[in-house]
Amino acid sequence: MNTTLTIRIDDKTKQKLERLASATARSKSYLVSTAINEFIEANEWQIQEIIKAVKKADLPDAKFIDHEDVAAWLDSWGTKNAKKPPK
Repeated sequence: MNTTLTIRIDDKTKQKLERLASATARSKSYLVSTAINEFIEANEWQIQEIIKAVKKADLPDAKFIDHEDVAAWLDSWGTKNAKKPPK
């Protein structure tokens, strides 16, 4: 089932949307609907991963790594003497 949603966008965005719709032979509604669906899907996934990570971090046996150790590990990537990841 489809429903109608009314939104406000500025003139410049509307013009860009119209050009994109014309160039892709798609309707503006199709492009906006697709963009909204992709945005929701990506954000739902990200929020769920954040919730899982916070739950894991809240466990009594959670282990944390100091920022400085992670930064040093990342800085060593690609060098001959690359350090092992922090534990």
